[in-house]
Amino acid sequence: MIEQENQPVLSESLKARLKEVFGFSQFRGDQEPIIENILKGKNTFVIMPTGAGKSLCYQLPAVVSRGMAIVISPLIALMKNQVDQLSAFGINAQFLNSTLSKSEMNKVKKDALDGTLKLLYIAPESLNKEENLDFLQKIEIAFVAIDEAHCISEWGHDFRPEYRRIRGIIDNVGDLPIIALTATATPKVQLDIRKNLHMEEVETFKSSFNRKNLYYEVRPKKDARKQLIQIIRTHKGKSGIIYCLSRKKVEEIAELLKVNDIKALPYHAGLDASVRMNNQDAFLNEEVDVIVATIAFGMGIDKPDVRFVIHYDVPKSLEGYYQETGRAGRDGLEGNCIMFYRYDDILKLEKFNKDKTVTERDNAKHLLNEMVSYVTQGVCRRRQLLSYFGEVLDKDCGFCDNCIRPTEKIKVQDEAILAINAALQTGQRFDAEHLAGVLTGQENQYIKSYEHSKLDVFGKGLQFNESPEFWASLFRQLLILGYFEKDLDNYGVLRVTEKGVVYSNDPYPVTISKDHDYEAEGENDVQEKEVSGEASAHAYDETLLGMLKALRKKVAKEKNLPPYVIFQDPSLEEMSTTYPTSQQEMAQINGVGLGKVQKFGKPFLELINTYVEENDIETAKDVVIKSTVNKSKIKIYIIQQVDRKINLEEIAEAKGIGMDELIEEIEHICYSGTKLNLDYYINQVMDKDKQNEIYDYFLTAETDNIAHALKEFSGEDISEEELRLMRIKFLSELAN
Repeated sequence: MIEQENQPVLSESLKARLKEVFGFSQFRGDQEPIIENILKGKNTFVIMPTGAGKSLCYQLPAVVSRGMAIVISPLIALMKNQVDQLSAFGINAQFLNSTLSKSEMNKVKKDALDGTLKLLYIAPESLNKEENLDFLQKIEIAFVAIDEAHCISEWGHDFRPEYRRIRGIIDNVGDLPIIALTATATPKVQLDIRKNLHMEEVETFKSSFNRKNLYYEVRPKKDARKQLIQIIRTHKGKSGIIYCLSRKKVEEIAELLKVNDIKALPYHAGLDASVRMNNQDAFLNEEVDVIVATIAFGMGIDKPDVRFVIHYDVPKSLEGYYQETGRAGRDGLEGNCIMFYRYDDILKLEKFNKDKTVTERDNAKHLLNEMVSYVTQGVCRRRQLLSYFGEVLDKDCGFCDNCIRPTEKIKVQDEAILAINAALQTGQRFDAEHLAGVLTGQENQYIKSYEHSKLDVFGKGLQFNESPEFWASLFRQLLILGYFEKDLDNYGVLRVTEKGVVYSNDPYPVTISKDHDYEAEGENDVQEKEVSGEASAHAYDETLLGMLKALRKKVAKEKNLPPYVIFQDPSLEEMSTTYPTSQQEMAQINGVGLGKVQKFGKPFLELINTYVEENDIETAKDVVIKSTVNKSKIKIYIIQQVDRKINLEEIAEAKGIGMDELIEEIEHICYSGTKLNLDYYINQVMDKDKQNEIYDYFLTAETDNIAHALKEFSGEDISEEELRLMRIKFLSELAN
């Protein structure tokens, strides 16, 4: 149990440990209140999308608490990935599962017993073993973290029966606080998790599910292999994941890509464990661009620059789809999510479910119906996804295929009133398909058994000459628009909201979208999307960006420097958006500055000018561009004092700021293109060997990210401040 002496935990102390251990200066989103809540010994429920920093919510509390944290995790690959990352930060974290030998297990238990182990990752199956329970009862345990908590719910996309027994097992270990975390949970799944863990009154931290940088698109699965190659070629050199439902399909697609000169590898549970791990590492280390995988790949994988996620086959559920697409663009930059669809894939998935129990089969059918609805509706994709997770988006996103290429819009009023009346007359206890059947006069066994054929609304929808599919779509669209809500206790059941009741008494025309008919959409439509460039949905010019990156690679090779030293990706993307044609315009690009323009800008400006002339492009000279250049008094003062070789501590003291803030100001000056010589100070605080070691690292590193550098030098006597100072020296000498 967490000791009283840990409370209250001061925010500043937490921030200090955050920086000291993980290399981050600030918490993101709700991380800080979540961490404080678990450190107070309170049960905590975290719903946070992929890439938002869930893991830190239990890793940092484990580091600062007395005792050890237990982390219950569903996948061996996920455990290894997390343990490797924590080890790189110098944290003693281990996992306990079937892959360990007896001696390795004994080593883990020894570390736990002597108090040096901070996090123990364990699968629920291993947790249930009697010898492990006996061992855990002897350990001082701070709290229990349940990762991927949606596995608890039979309504979740990855239900695992053993997860439903976790609460009883925890009670056997002791009276411990619990933090449950998931990236994908509908309101019904959230309720199920809380009930199962006996945490009905738990404090819940729910972040928005809206990933604004992700572009969503569904394409008809016609000539899909040709489309696949075209998509990957438009993202040449970028990292991507392709998801397939079967191992056989994974192997086929991986081979197809290799034949077409695309660096790709397969990943599925049928591969030997060492091959699977090597393929995963090759993708993480950018030795290959594309990984073709079953859903076994990706849980907990921390790769920020995945630029596209393609679902070659339709996923089993919207939760699964959301989680898998969430692996794109975790750095906040471009992320394209494309799904191929044909109804045959749905029929195959239904066949997979035939051997399940009746309850499991019904649940799976509901999840598939939601998937089909998402695919076929002409409504904004983002609004559909957020609605599914109980979040309302007031207007269309403008950044998905349904917004860019909308289906026909129609206005309904009498139809909407009839839909609301149908729900009310049937007692608000049925789903969209049942209600559509009532309105179109279907006399199936369910409608007969409930005597719904005797209701006033029975068959009334026929007067509009619309199909049951139209009415089912109308119910779902009215749900997204807030006239209905889902009944959390009964899956799929629609209830009329207060907005719906008000509407039925004072109606007005409501705009809805016609559904897609992907079976009828031909290859020509796909080719038109490709030619028009709509599929990428970028603000920047993809062709110019490719040319600028090729030039950067050439210049970097000539100068024997890493490409990021020349210009970083966001700078090239901004150039491809605003087309700077003079030194002054290029100096305004974020992360460039006049010094860098004078050193590297000439060939890039020549390329952009030629491209603009050849393509008759109107440049965006009048566009206001954000800039880090800020010739404020403090910056001028710092430049003057550094020129006079004044110690940095004296400069900081004179301006009443800390060293951290001073170094940040110097970094801004450096990134704006001004050359600073800090040798006089660096030579005082660091010996030559250490300087050379860090300098050589930046010379060969693919990024100048300090968190990456801290991982590289974990275990060595090198501080964040030393790394930042050497980065300034490195960039001043080579980039400015």
